[in-house]
Amino acid sequence: MVILAVVALVAGILCGLSGVDSTVLTWVEANSSLILAVLMFLVGISVGLQEGILQKIKEYHIKIFIIPFGIIFGTIVGGIVCSMLTRYTMAESTAVVSGLGWYSLAGVAVGNLAGVQLGSIAFLSNLMREIFSFFSIPLIAKRLNYYSCIAPAAATSEDTTLPMMIKYTNEETVVLAVLNGMICSAFVPVLISVCYQVF
Repeated sequence: MVILAVVALVAGILCGLSGVDSTVLTWVEANSSLILAVLMFLVGISVGLQEGILQKIKEYHIKIFIIPFGIIFGTIVGGIVCSMLTRYTMAESTAVVSGLGWYSLAGVAVGNLAGVQLGSIAFLSNLMREIFSFFSIPLIAKRLNYYSCIAPAAATSEDTTLPMMIKYTNEETVVLAVLNGMICSAFVPVLISVCYQVF
């Protein structure tokens, strides 16, 4: 599955770079939000087919916030450490990492706040986080535990990296991954703005 994801990514990049004027490529570019919505719908069906999912959500109560808040805290600390190792300020570094893997939003939001260069860095670093998640989830599931698999995925755990969760973890982790992705995604715009202004 990891190989297929990488092949699909590389094929997409090559199609984009080819400059071929294709009706299909134009349609995909114009309807990327619709395609993501369809993907989310299909993922929702697969999660909804899990028996007892609503009961499990009720069982977790406040516990569903532990993983996303831990991911957010760890990510911000990572941004602070990166600011010490690079020429970027703490505000810039923490704003970049606050994308939590949501590269499309992070690139635009950080770009609007701090300029095109930092916006490009935010886009690439969050894209790399998502790509690295595809490779690390199987290893983390094998070496550590299933819950730890959610951390590298962050906001993407509800959509693009969810198939990896389904394949390498159990249904309980999949439920937590979806909830984590929803919470992290909701926090991304706020985090980027707050980190850039506070730090």
